Amino acid sequence: MNPGQISQSAGTVSLLGIPFDAHSSYLRGPALAPSRIREALYYGSSNLWTEDGMDLADAFHDAGDLVLPTDVTSVYPEIERVVRGTLALGYPLICLGGDHSITYPILRGFQDSFADITILHFDAHPDLYDDLDGPLSHACQFARIMENHLARRLVQVGIRTINGHQLEQAQKFGVEVITMRNLARLASLQLTGPLYISFDVDALDPAFAPGVSHYEAGGMSVREVLTIIQQLRVPIVGADIVEYNPTRYHQTQTAMVCGKVLKELTAAMLRRGNPPTEGWV
Repeated sequence: MNPGQISQSAGTVSLLGIPFDAHSSYLRGPALAPSRIREALYYGSSNLWTEDGMDLADAFHDAGDLVLPTDVTSVYPEIERVVRGTLALGYPLICLGGDHSITYPILRGFQDSFADITILHFDAHPDLYDDLDGPLSHACQFARIMENHLARRLVQVGIRTINGHQLEQAQKFGVEVITMRNLARLASLQLTGPLYISFDVDALDPAFAPGVSHYEAGGMSVREVLTIIQQLRVPIVGADIVEYNPTRYHQTQTAMVCGKVLKELTAAMLRRGNPPTEGWV
């Protein structure tokens, strides 16, 4: 299979759990999230059908959770290696984190297979610090991604807390920042593939997803996120769902939200840029 080629013969998406949160700047806990998201995906109160009538019962190749080395300095190379190997199967890949710092080594793993990736990044925060308690913090990963040319374009959606340094970084790297105040601007953007979606759960208002480390009021609704995903008309080759923190809120609400986003992301990947079916009223 040629680099960058997604299998057209099977409706399959790979899942990979990355239980890592050592680069969280505030609270630990997102390392517990991958198993909770899987539980929510298969929870008995729901099912595996998507909103456009796609049955995902046989859609997933689950690669399990990455077994991370105890030496933190070896974690990123291991994430990169396993991501590269999982992509070799030829399926789109969704990674379940974990803190947001994992997006950097994930995209290093994508580099050999996909050139000129566009990133659509949902978040309350731009994560563009040059350094915050070190250069590999979960608040720095998009600076590392852009300075290492792992994406040709970065579009950030839902941002509602940013400072002067990060504004300068956004200008330096040509990042397109769509704040919550100006969310309607997203409709005018022309996104092209291959597309990678990085979904930080705190893009959502805490009312919808209280199980996150960083509460930032005034965020997106679940419906707004799903509508954006469902309206995408470009091939999506990869995604991550990060920063769900089960220790922050012990009910299943946030896990179920992650499961819902995971299902609609999977459906969008399997449509390969085509619109949803219109079979449901």
